[in-house]
Amino acid sequence: MKLNCDLGESFGAWSMPVESAIMAEIDQANIACGFHAGDPLVMKQAILSAKQHDVAIGAHPAYPDLQGFGRLKSGDSRCISKRFQTGVIPMKVYCNLAYSKVRC
Repeated sequence: MKLNCDLGESFGAWSMPVESAIMAEIDQANIACGFHAGDPLVMKQAILSAKQHDVAIGAHPAYPDLQGFGRLKSGDSRCISKRFQTGVIPMKVYCNLAYSKVRC
């Protein structure tokens, strides 16, 4: 059995302090790609931590909905697709820089 966890959800001044402690205990991390949680710096830190702990990395995109934590759908499908790409593409770049892969 693989243990999976959503991570990288801190952003700005708001912090989830348990993320660094849990990384050593999991097999897979779905890292937030912004809009609902996470920001570029947090995303990069989570990727580097996952790499250090040999944790598989997955992308965790969501709708642009901070209040509802990414669950409120807004816009048409083309707009939503572009938003997801806006979050996932930087994640792929950070993973490439860390010599790791985003697994789908």
